Amino acid sequence: MTLRNERVRKELMREISDILRRDIQDSRISGVVSIVDVEVSHDNSYAKVFYSVFGSDEQKEKTKEAIEQNKPKIRYEIGKRIRLRVTPDLKFIYDESIERGSKVTEIIDKISRGEI
Repeated sequence: MTLRNERVRKELMREISDILRRDIQDSRISGVVSIVDVEVSHDNSYAKVFYSVFGSDEQKEKTKEAIEQNKPKIRYEIGKRIRLRVTPDLKFIYDESIERGSKVTEIIDKISRGEI
């Protein structure tokens, strides 16, 4: 990954997080939404956005729907905020790694307390 791609990746993470928090006024987005990672193509025309939602299963599903429906607005906002020749096409991918890590930590804590 080039230095430029890394800079774009970091900017995308920061800006998408900010857009979801401040600019998208969709009541279906609930719980805590975290942008876990962004993978950018070599020409910055495509980006995979990995995100996580901390909340109930219902909150997760509603948030997924809201993000998909607001994808054009998110892309538009990215185009206004980040100076790029081409605004990347965004693909949002739900990432469960934070939840799995939390469950593993909880199990380890129970083992250390002798509950398991």
